Amino acid sequence: MRRVLVDLLFFTGRKGGMESYVREVYGRIEPEADGLEFVGLASSELAGMDTSWFPGEIVDSGISGEDRITWARGELFSVAQAARRLRADLVHCPANLGPVWSRVPVVLTVHDLLPFRHPEYVPGAYSHVLRTMIRVAARGARRVLTVSVASADDIVRYLKVPVGRVDVVPLAGQDADVPASPHAEPLPRLPRHVLAVGNRMPHKNFPLLLQALALVPAESRPHLTVTGSHGDDPLAPVVAGLGLEAWVSLRGWLSSEELDRLYAESSLIVFPTLFEGFGLPVLEAMSRGCPVVCSDIPVLHEVAGDAAVYVAPQDAAALAATMAGLLDDPAELARLSAQGRDRARTFSWARTARHTVASFQRALAER
Repeated sequence: MRRVLVDLLFFTGRKGGMESYVREVYGRIEPEADGLEFVGLASSELAGMDTSWFPGEIVDSGISGEDRITWARGELFSVAQAARRLRADLVHCPANLGPVWSRVPVVLTVHDLLPFRHPEYVPGAYSHVLRTMIRVAARGARRVLTVSVASADDIVRYLKVPVGRVDVVPLAGQDADVPASPHAEPLPRLPRHVLAVGNRMPHKNFPLLLQALALVPAESRPHLTVTGSHGDDPLAPVVAGLGLEAWVSLRGWLSSEELDRLYAESSLIVFPTLFEGFGLPVLEAMSRGCPVVCSDIPVLHEVAGDAAVYVAPQDAAALAATMAGLLDDPAELARLSAQGRDRARTFSWARTARHTVASFQRALAER
């Protein structure tokens, strides 16, 4: 039995897609079947949460994933120290960052290279710090996992990782083998209700979505719900400045049950992002039958194929016309819903878990 230390220092319950990735993958790994045992090095926040999804022991590191300085120090040094102390044979760092150096081989998951591709979207000096930490972690990793061909191309280009050391393992939406939310089917979709999900980082491009909404005539303007804010929402003054208070609900961080309900009730989801490593909300929406309008960028074509409507992410007028046209066309919405479900079925968290373990086995076999 080989022991894998999983770096969970980043996991605080507030990190969105990367936390979904870890929960879904590790919730489907069967350690005994793969000849592996797992121990998770948890942040102080995660140590107090339900970790029944993790297939092994959880060790409290005492390190806060919300404190950037102690978290960075933990990634650079504490993970490697814990790997030696716990006699690990392999380390998996699933959230872009990892040790500056490790005697124990490392598999690193790099979801995207936003600080390299668009440093202007990352606050101040933090962009430089992230670039340095990602570059150091990738240089020391035995294998690098990533979630899309677009991200793999960036890893080879910016991090100079040989293509033979990169494994592309896509994510998934709501698997057919997981019981649906009680709200997944029975709730009728609300007429003219649009959903948008994501944090408030600049590349999510929500101000443009609000501008597009303002361009739709008031008599036919849909209601928009935007989830994913922490604390004071920076979109609130944008909503007020555009006079959209009656048409926009700004929501904070929601439970999976609350988000399921919104996916089930919404007429469509709009994902106006300027950059993604994968675009998990698109797949999550399609797996729940929610029609998708998203940005016309290469990685989202990888995810959605022909099952979404694409709009240039800098064109508010085109987005306004697309939303209004779809909301007036129930037959097209129904077609997109069915086609999206079919597309989502081609992705599977069980497959993601199998291919992740296969990458671990390759790393363990290499010398």
